[in-house]
Amino acid sequence: MNTRWFDPESWYWLYDIPPTRLSLLFIATFVGFYWIGSILLRPVLRQFVKNTPGSNDIVGYVLSCFCVFYGLLLGLIAVTAYQNVSDAAANVTREAAALSALYEDVSQYPEPHGQNLRWLLRDYTRYVIKYAWPLQQRGIVPEEGTIRAEAFHERLLDFQPQTPSQEIIHAEALRQFNNFLEWRRMRLFSVKSSLPASMWFVMILGAILNIAICWLFDMRFVTQLVLGGILAAYLGTMMHLIFDMNQPFRGDVSISAEPFEVIYRRMDDA
Repeated sequence: MNTRWFDPESWYWLYDIPPTRLSLLFIATFVGFYWIGSILLRPVLRQFVKNTPGSNDIVGYVLSCFCVFYGLLLGLIAVTAYQNVSDAAANVTREAAALSALYEDVSQYPEPHGQNLRWLLRDYTRYVIKYAWPLQQRGIVPEEGTIRAEAFHERLLDFQPQTPSQEIIHAEALRQFNNFLEWRRMRLFSVKSSLPASMWFVMILGAILNIAICWLFDMRFVTQLVLGGILAAYLGTMMHLIFDMNQPFRGDVSISAEPFEVIYRRMDDA
C-alpha cells in the first residue's frame, strides 16, 4: 500500500492557513464530496439495494455497526493525538523547570564563573524563544541550541570547586544540567512526532465508506443533502481536530514558548 499521499508531511502547507479558515476548508471538502457524490454516485449505488424490501432498515443496521467501529477508531486516534501534544507540552515545561533550577544553581558560583554561566543560559533561553520556536512551528528541528548547550557544558566543567559547599552546588548543577539535556532532547524529538500515514489512510477510507453507506438510503433528495451534509460536516470537523493536534508545535492546538518566556523575564530581572 502506497501511503505517501496520506503522509502528513505532504500536507504541512495547510498549517499556514488560519485555523478558522482551515476548519471551514475541511468542512467544505467533506460536505462538497458528499453532495457531489449524491448527484453522481448515489444513483449508481442505489441500484444494488433499490429492489430489496426494507432496504432502509438494512442500510441503517449496517451504518449503525460501521459507526460504532469507526467512532471508536476516531475517538482513540483523537485521544492519541491529544496525548502526543500533552506529552510534548510536559517535556517543554520540564525543560524550562530544569533550566530555571540550573540558573539558580550557577547563581551561587563565585564570580566570574557565575556571571559567565548565567549569561550563557540567558543566551540559550533567548535563542529558544526568538529562533528555535519559529523553526519548530514550521516543522523544522532547531540545531543551533546544541552548540549553546555544549558551550555551557564546557564552561561548567571548567569550574573547580574549592570548598565542600561549592562541591555540593557543582554536583547539583551537573545533575540539573543532565535533566535539562534529557528534556531538551525530548522536545526536539516531539517536533517531528505525528500520527503514521497508515492511520490517516484508515481514517480517510472510513470516512469515505461512511458517506457511501449514507448514499444507499432511499429518501427525498433534499433530505439526503441536508442530513448527509450534517454528517459530512461533523466528519470534517473531527478530521480538522485530529489534523490540528497531529503536530505539537503547529496549528491552533500548539505548544507556546511561554514557560521559557517566564524564565527569561526572571533572568532579566535578576
